[in-house]
Amino acid sequence: MADTARDGGDAFLDEAEPTVTIGEYIEGIEAEELEADLVLGGDDGKECTYAGGCLKRQAVFSCLTCVPDGVAGVCTACSLACHDGHEVSLLTLPTHFPSEIVELWTKRKFRCDCGNSKFGGHLCKLCPEKDSQNPENCYNHNFKGSYCTCGRPYPDPEAKEQVEMIQCCICEDWFHEDHIGLNSIEEIPRDEEGEPLYEDFICHKCSPVCYFLKLYPDTIWASVKQNLASQTGPSESTVMEGPSDHANIEKHENGAHVDHMGGEKASMENEKTFMENGSTKDIADPEKANLGSSSGNNCKLGTDLNTVSAVTEKNLPFFMSKGWRDTLCSCESCTNFYMQRGIAYLVDKEDSIEEYEKIAKQKREKKLEQQEGDETNFLNSLNHVQKIEILSGINDMKKEFQSFLESFDSSKPVTSEDIRSVFENLAKKKKQRLS
Repeated sequence: MADTARDGGDAFLDEAEPTVTIGEYIEGIEAEELEADLVLGGDDGKECTYAGGCLKRQAVFSCLTCVPDGVAGVCTACSLACHDGHEVSLLTLPTHFPSEIVELWTKRKFRCDCGNSKFGGHLCKLCPEKDSQNPENCYNHNFKGSYCTCGRPYPDPEAKEQVEMIQCCICEDWFHEDHIGLNSIEEIPRDEEGEPLYEDFICHKCSPVCYFLKLYPDTIWASVKQNLASQTGPSESTVMEGPSDHANIEKHENGAHVDHMGGEKASMENEKTFMENGSTKDIADPEKANLGSSSGNNCKLGTDLNTVSAVTEKNLPFFMSKGWRDTLCSCESCTNFYMQRGIAYLVDKEDSIEEYEKIAKQKREKKLEQQEGDETNFLNSLNHVQKIEILSGINDMKKEFQSFLESFDSSKPVTSEDIRSVFENLAKKKKQRLS
């Protein structure tokens, strides 16, 4: 019997959660708060974003209770004020939320739909005066809680283990790493610790739209594996030429782009191949091009992108290095090219996730400074006796917790009775000090 008790005790110790210090616990809470701020862009969730129009980037929620078809999105504030308790699909980064919350990341150029005609007469509580629809908004299968080419939900209830997903910066869909057209996930650029070496990912479905990126120097690619040399050979790593029998990339008949999983994308034509006399026009070597500046008619690449042939042997994903967008040419010709293909946001600094998170951090720092200022103002409003009372109370609490931890048996769990005892002792000390 004694052996059984001892074995049971050992099993209890093995199953016990690892201990953490108060400092570590506070650091963990702060890290979670920072992650939430980064996901929400520093939005405090108090005001509907509708008045701001189509924001360049924001966290978007899809309420499947109000709009089961998943063709509407709401902002952070409306998800809290108008859809609390509903089955909400959060279009943000996957984290640990209740099971009814399906998460992705953010959406670009989106305007809050809450309360419009898609909600069957249910008006927005924060901003009831809204247009019937937002025609510039784009919706895909993510709004229904499905992701990747496999169309599975996240978290996937049928998966034994939740597989990491990465987001395409063009279509903004999320993909399982083994569903992006690579022979092995080992081809994804990572450091020795498994952290990504790329800033942006362009999926194999969207890479044909961005074929012109192969005209740029190797520095825009996250690794040598992603260099064009791995696709067409060393001699073609910086010059993009193709034989005349390469198939032209399809152009949608109605001029509107419908994404590869059934979502609607507005005004996005796919690429065309322009041939001259049966062969592709020669391309200037980008290594020798003037990549230092671009303005007006001064093109970094020294060529008209409309005359470039798209290689269509096998569509592979792109992994882009940090700051790659800064390298892109923004001359008039290239800018028009981006606009015609619905990717003008690539040269908009505020579109990037990096800039979105940078702004979120700035908002967080400002909020924390304001909180510190409020605390300082509160202390300054107290008289000398009140200040001494607060400082004494803090010192008593510190000593009481220290005494408790020193005398506590670490092999036992902390109970609510233990915590109650600590605060009862603090109350007694305060009473003695004031008497």
